[in-house]
Amino acid sequence: MPIEFAERLKALPPYLFKELDRIRDEVKAKGVDVIDLGVGDPDRPTPPHIIQALNEAAADSKNHQYPVYSGMNSFLTVVANWYKRRYGVDLDPKTEVCSLIGSKEGLAQFPLAFVNPGDLVLAPEPAYPVYRSGTIFAGGTVHFTPLLEKNGFLPDLKAIPKDILTKAKIIWVNYPNNPTGASASLDFYQELLALAKEYDLIVASDAAYSEVTWSGRPHPSILQAPLAKERAIEFHSLSKTYNMTGWRVGWAAGSATLIKGLGLVKSNVDSGVFQAVQFAAMAALEGSQDSVEAMGRLYQTRRETVVQGLKAAGLTVFPTEYTFYVWVKVPSGLKSADFASKVLNEAGVVVTPGNGFGPSGEGWARIALVQEVPRLKEAAERLAKLKF
Repeated sequence: MPIEFAERLKALPPYLFKELDRIRDEVKAKGVDVIDLGVGDPDRPTPPHIIQALNEAAADSKNHQYPVYSGMNSFLTVVANWYKRRYGVDLDPKTEVCSLIGSKEGLAQFPLAFVNPGDLVLAPEPAYPVYRSGTIFAGGTVHFTPLLEKNGFLPDLKAIPKDILTKAKIIWVNYPNNPTGASASLDFYQELLALAKEYDLIVASDAAYSEVTWSGRPHPSILQAPLAKERAIEFHSLSKTYNMTGWRVGWAAGSATLIKGLGLVKSNVDSGVFQAVQFAAMAALEGSQDSVEAMGRLYQTRRETVVQGLKAAGLTVFPTEYTFYVWVKVPSGLKSADFASKVLNEAGVVVTPGNGFGPSGEGWARIALVQEVPRLKEAAERLAKLKF
């Protein structure tokens, strides 16, 4: 008999970005000068002072052994101090913070700690695919909460059926949002946590883009809300904030019970973050934030460049001051995939069809601002010439 994949793998949808890479490479092979605005991977290098901290720590043989599973005490303390400075939130670094090998790892493994086979998990859509796949790996079932333009791409909490809320174990949220760029208020988080308390839900908040902004206003953390320490966990990453996607380092913070559960899973499936990378992460969080502010201003300039071209093509975008994504409405009569195909084949520009993030993303496309301004200007000029 042929070897077959496990049923959990068969239940997974095709991974969106892997398919995008395949299509992009096919077009490139035809000799097209492709401008890739598909995957959200920052194009600028990691700031020098972070690299220096890595080099120094990597040269120290004490960092060459297995790290502590949950993270070095010094790293966890730095994270707790960051929350105090940024949000006025007090955290116990020993029980309310856990290091992650990038936030994606934490998002995927968290359901294993609390979801039993058949349990229901509420996940937004359109959204990052890992909320769904992590639930499937844990044997859970996903009920999607649509994110619609009329609601500012926030879930309509009142529209979730009571029988679904009664059965649900976890509700996922992600703000600033990927792919829409939408933001959430502290009032929204408080309303969400009140709902969670009423129905005994765990709230899992993905905040990977909280620092990617040019607004000058910190995006609220769910941990600022009074009920958060009871039933919320927040996942953070240094990837997008400090151009460190390849470094694989982040953290989770919040309820001591939720952190303990995640830590129990991690201690059985991984060996923690390389200590030299943790030292580099500490340098990032404690050092100058000038590079973060500069990237925010650069993303604003890049966004204005792309939006100008989109408007010239008669297209509209969702306004935002967060993330490095442009969420653009596709022309009437076109599907998201048709729009992405037309843009790629006629303009040589890769964008991500919105329906790839979930059914409610139909009619939209995501553009990642991960090229330098001259290249983005060229992409915008190509888009402006298209006829829709």
